[in-house]
Amino acid sequence: MKLINKKILITGVTSGIGLALVEKLYQSNDIYIIARNKQKIKELQSRFPDVIAYQADFSNIAALQGVVNEISHEIHSLDLLINNAAVQYTPMFTDNDFDVNSIIDEITTNFTSICYLCYLLLPVLNQQHSAVILNVNSGLAIAPKTTSAIYCATKVALSSFSKSLRYQLNNTQVQVLQAFLPLVDTPMTKGRGSAKMSVDNVSSEIIKGIEKTIIDHDIGKVKLLRIINRLLPSLAQKIMRNN
Repeated sequence: MKLINKKILITGVTSGIGLALVEKLYQSNDIYIIARNKQKIKELQSRFPDVIAYQADFSNIAALQGVVNEISHEIHSLDLLINNAAVQYTPMFTDNDFDVNSIIDEITTNFTSICYLCYLLLPVLNQQHSAVILNVNSGLAIAPKTTSAIYCATKVALSSFSKSLRYQLNNTQVQVLQAFLPLVDTPMTKGRGSAKMSVDNVSSEIIKGIEKTIIDHDIGKVKLLRIINRLLPSLAQKIMRNN
């Protein structure tokens, strides 16, 4: 799929990877976004005035459903859905500042909302001769780290869901792709880790994967992690546990 003159809906776009995707795709495509921060949406639209924006909190499924219904009535067809929105909470269950209420928020934002978006937008995706769902995933779906247990679990769930949905849509016009990301230099990862991949390089790789229809696209160091996990899974787990 050449990403020119396409209708593209991207979630999680007010910073980081999502914003970089908007920057790269804006000039040649019709861009629609869903984000939850109204002020940041306004700031983005001041830079990209032709972007059509919808506001919704991904942890609020009822509100998200209402927005998707609005989108479906207004745009009628869609070439590409990029599910990029996610949150990550780092406190461990054993930490004093762990908030038990964050569990539902993290699962709903990172996984449940994506399931809903895929289902609710399937009719408009099916209006095109060829359409794509791209789920932005993480190397943590291959091997988890010690912190962010819920985040890691949602990424494993997202990988399984994407594969199963791919099977279900095998005889339709819609393809399901995944991009597995390494540690990326975004506001989410501020103060965590080192040797991060830039959002510019990651967003370029994501676009390349979509255009080349790479089913499960391992980006950066994820390629090596995948190989290690295949040959020596215990080593992969040890590396990520201490990461």
